[in-house]
Amino acid sequence: MRINCPNCGERDRREFYYQGDALALDRPGEDAGLVAWDDYLHNRDNSAGEVRDLWFHEAGCRAWLVVDRNTVTHAVHSTTLAEKVKS
Repeated sequence: MRINCPNCGERDRREFYYQGDALALDRPGEDAGLVAWDDYLHNRDNSAGEVRDLWFHEAGCRAWLVVDRNTVTHAVHSTTLAEKVKS
């Protein structure tokens, strides 16, 4: 799989560190109960198809990227610097 870094151009996925679901950035509040925090920390969807992930360009510019891709075909549809993505 190849990822197009907005800063460095197209690179092999081995230059990047996969962090997980970009939508998981919505952390529970400090006053959320243990069930909410347990779910946030340990439970992930294992969906096939279109996903939005958070990747770190570890072997390059060290930027955080939001990558829209398909887990079945491995097609990368878009990459955006995470700092430019509105929550």
